[in-house]
Amino acid sequence: MRTFYPPIDTFNEFKLDVGDGHTLHVEEAGNPLGKPVVFLHGGPGGGIDPDHRRYFDPQKWRIVLFDQRGCGKSTPFGAIENNTTWKLVSDIEAIRTKLKIDRWHVFGGSWGSTLALAYAESQPERVKGLVLRGIFLLRKQEINWFYQHGASELYPDAWEEFLAPIPEEERHDLLSAYYKRLTGSDRDILARAAKAWSVWEAKTCKLQPDLALIEHFGDDHFAHAFARIECHYFYNRGFFEHDNWLLSNVHRIQNIKSFIVQGRYDMPCPVRSAWDLHRAWPESKLEIIQLAGHAASEPGILDALIRATDEFANESD
Repeated sequence: MRTFYPPIDTFNEFKLDVGDGHTLHVEEAGNPLGKPVVFLHGGPGGGIDPDHRRYFDPQKWRIVLFDQRGCGKSTPFGAIENNTTWKLVSDIEAIRTKLKIDRWHVFGGSWGSTLALAYAESQPERVKGLVLRGIFLLRKQEINWFYQHGASELYPDAWEEFLAPIPEEERHDLLSAYYKRLTGSDRDILARAAKAWSVWEAKTCKLQPDLALIEHFGDDHFAHAFARIECHYFYNRGFFEHDNWLLSNVHRIQNIKSFIVQGRYDMPCPVRSAWDLHRAWPESKLEIIQLAGHAASEPGILDALIRATDEFANESD
């Protein structure tokens, strides 16, 4: 099975002012003359990590990574103002233009798959190929599954902790209850809600528990941006015109070569979404990893992702 490429340093880092009071942190790694690929991290609000460079052969890829609005090293930290899917799509284009890249590959998992689809469907002429993992179409049924009823039946112990910050009388609409707290002015209430929101995801995203991941997601600084920005996007349904926007526009990318990698036991992003996407887009290649959850670092998922990037890397232009 394939595993991560060795750690690599960046060869370029810069700040990009994209307007609206937001400045992005952007990195490049790998081969400056290699095939360009943009990495879209999850969350929204998760930020990039050095391991994100390691899904790509550093001799063959020019790897572009950035912290999306409000998270990581981008500023202002935790900001949800002027932070929407379509602002992020514009940011991706601003980065491509800044780096003088004509067309590139796009790699995204979880929320990154949502953003990758939104970008590709908006700018199909700029996308050479797609690698998508843990498909999230941001439909109401997906939000309800993870934040109201569904995953709660498989993780009742972790769910009890997720419910704890919310009074009984507000639990009929947990997304709204969390949104009120995560956008409120009481710092203590916000911090408690942010930690519970983030830890719920960390405890459910891998087939086998990962204590280091749970600790990282429970860190107050990380949880602040992660929970606020996620809840902001989910409460506003991703700022799409309607619930099925991504599926209804998939015809725009049907001729773009694409790999979809999905864990069979993915709790945050159930396999139904990957299946629905593939059914609407039969030209895509779907690989369901049987003994895997949601995380890109799980062995079967990691193997499939790197096989996909290697296949693209070895193609002649």
